[in-house]
Parts: sequence; C-alpha cells; structure tokens
Amino acid sequence: MKSILLSYFILTTLLIVAASPAYSQGKGVSLNKIIAKADNYYVLKSDLEQARQSYAQQNQKAPGDCQLLESLVVQKVLLAKAEIDSVTVDDKLIENQMDGRMSYMIQQFGSEKNLVEAYGKSIEALKSELRSEVKEQMLGQRMQTKITDDVKVSPNEVRKFFNGIPKDSLPYIPAEVEIGHIVRLAKVTKEQKEELRKRLQALKERVEKGEDFAKLATEFSEDVGSAQKGGSLGFAKRGAMVAEFEGAAMKLKPNEMSDIVESEFGLHLIQLIEVRGAEYHARHILLRPDYNRLDLSQPRRFLDSLRTLIVADSIKFEKAAKDFSEDKATADAGGVIRDQQSNSTLMPLDQNMDYTLYMTLDTMKVGSVSQPMDYRLEDGKSAVRLLFYKRKVAPHTASIKDDYEKIANIVLNNKKNTAIDAWFKKAVSDVYINVDPEYQSCHILGSQKTDGP
Repeated sequence: MKSILLSYFILTTLLIVAASPAYSQGKGVSLNKIIAKADNYYVLKSDLEQARQSYAQQNQKAPGDCQLLESLVVQKVLLAKAEIDSVTVDDKLIENQMDGRMSYMIQQFGSEKNLVEAYGKSIEALKSELRSEVKEQMLGQRMQTKITDDVKVSPNEVRKFFNGIPKDSLPYIPAEVEIGHIVRLAKVTKEQKEELRKRLQALKERVEKGEDFAKLATEFSEDVGSAQKGGSLGFAKRGAMVAEFEGAAMKLKPNEMSDIVESEFGLHLIQLIEVRGAEYHARHILLRPDYNRLDLSQPRRFLDSLRTLIVADSIKFEKAAKDFSEDKATADAGGVIRDQQSNSTLMPLDQNMDYTLYMTLDTMKVGSVSQPMDYRLEDGKSAVRLLFYKRKVAPHTASIKDDYEKIANIVLNNKKNTAIDAWFKKAVSDVYINVDPEYQSCHILGSQKTDGP
C-alpha cells in the first residue's frame, strides 16, 4: 500500500503541472472505455494514457500500467469517501487553483491561440474540463489532510529513527539554499481600468433598463465558477469575502445593485439577493484585467528604491518583506520561500530547481539581494521581485543536529503513510471497487473482481 500511495502522490503532482493534448488523440483505441470504478467515480482508458503522458512530459519513466491504474483508483476511492463523509472544497479555492493552472498552460504554449490550436477546443471548454480535474485533485488532497491531520511526531521518535540508521548508511545531503523574496504585483494601467469600467457601466445600464442580471453574468462575467450560476456566490459569512466586495454588498438592499467596485480580483458589479442572519447571498459580474498587459514599471521602481535601503542596511530584508511584499504566502515569514515538496526553508541547489532561479543564484553571493526581476505567481499574476540569498548549506552527511527538520519529515511521512494504509483497509470495504477484466492480473487494492464495470 505504501508504494501505491507514494506513486499516487507523485502522479497527482505530475498531473498538476503537466498539460498535454496528446492523450486525447489516440487512434484505434476507445479511450472513453471505463476500466475501473469506485462507487460512482470512473477511471477511463484516457485517464491511464494521460497519466503515462504526464511522466513522459516530465522526462520521467512511468511505472507499469498496473501501478498507474492503482494510483488512479486510489484517487477515486478518496473521492468516493469524500462524498460519503461530506468532505468538500470551497468553490473559490477551486477557481483560484484553476486560474493558476490555466495561466501556466497558456504560458507553456505561448498564447491562448496556441493552446486552443493544440487542444482543438475553446478556452471555455478547456476550463470546464480543467475545473473537474482540479476539483477532484483538491478533494483528494483534502481527504488526505483529514486522514492525517492528527498525526504528529515527537523529538524522541525522530532521535530513535535516526539512531536506528547504520552509520555507513546515512544519506548524503547535497548543497541546499535558503532564499527569500519581496514581491510587488504588476499594476493595472489607467487605460485598462477605464476600459473595464466602461464595459461594466454598459452592463449596469442594461440591467437598469430591465435586462436580467443573472443572464448578463452568465454571458459576461470572468469569474467562471459563479458565471455558470448566474453570478451567484451562494451564502457567505461576513468576513469571508474581500473587504471591498463585502463592504459594497452589505450597503445594498435585496435586489439592489452596486456601483462599480474594485478589488484585488478585478472590477465587480454586485447585486444583493438575500441577507440571513450573519450570512448574505450576492451575485456579481467580474471583469479582470489582461495580466499580460499590466504595467511593471511602477513595482520595478518601488523595488529598486527598496533594494537601495536594504543594501545600505537602513531596513532589514525580513522587515521589508513583512511590510511591503504582496506575496501573502511568504510575507509574514520575512519573505522566506519554502520548498513545495518538503515544506522546508532549505531547497536543493540542483537541476530540479527552476532554471531561472538556479542561474540567478549562480551569479549571487550569500547575503546579497538581486536587482528587481520579472516574476509570475502561481495564480498567473505578473509581478516583480527581489531575491535574497539568505544562506547556503554545503553538501554533507546527514546529522541530527543539522538535518533535524528533514529527518522529522521522514518520520512524519512514515506515520502518515501508516495512518493512510489503515484508513484504506477500512475504506475499501465501504466503497464498491470494480476493475475491467483486461486488468484482472493487477489485483488493484487487492480486488479480485473481474466482471466489467
């Protein structure tokens, strides 16, 4: 089971970053054939092919079909149990993740036009497919978190594990670096804002003349998730929305429409539907700026001036990051970036690091701050950043003193795997699992069923 789970975690990571139209273009094979299912969740032949393609795109050797299929079935079991246990993911989180993924894909293909031509589908069709994939992955991750949320490790467990490793088998740790950054987002130009305001004003006037707000939201709103529901955001508790949006919404009476409201997400036209105690239900039409046309000159000038102060020691980098960085994920930690795989502040200085970052660090000295650099956040927003080369750890043999965090993470992951293993032993008895006879020799999750789904 542990090897199954490990391959599943690797596979879902690959599927998050990979984007290839190749899997949908098979010839002579029915890629829509159902080859496995867990309750009402299905694995198609195309899912297996896509998984194989994802490894190829990352220049990694794919496991055999049995292991790949088992990883996919594990995902479906997680989804089936999420449904049974009423585990959900907020629509806004799904939309944010999807927008970031879509921006990444457009960046990889060079333009929206290239992406559409490669897939043979419209952007909206791609978003619709992508939304389903993102939701499934986030639900699976939420279930994993729920299963392992209470798993903790003690210092004694870490020491016991380390002391049990033969001295001649201690791992060799390659060079690692700790870096921080200060990020300033690209600004919307006055011309872009004016263009968006004119478009929203025209939509507002159409509503005032009697057209249905919900229909216009469906047609024009760039918040894809809510647009499908006539712009409806559902009931939200106070404090859940950004301040600008909530402040405008709460000034309205039911069925009343706001003036144009600006937030970090773009420009909104808001209609209040209902207030229920501490909750309110609103719908909106959102227009976003074109992130590829934003103005980088202002954030670049700002960071250039801030760098001068940091280099002159008039302000410490950590304080500057807390006070001025617009990357919410790192600002409170003084700008320090954590490795996405290990969650450590140290990351390997090797070929797996982002190439631009690797080459930049190669020209810097420890303790130095880079010149302002163009940068793109995970959600696709354009930005400029300063890099701080905080420290470098030389290659060395692992020790409890220098590598406690890494060793603790190994012990923690082992305990989490054990917890997930125990959970799956129970889950497979709660979920109906069926595998196509073509894969009967794989014995997916120990299943011996061979009748077709």
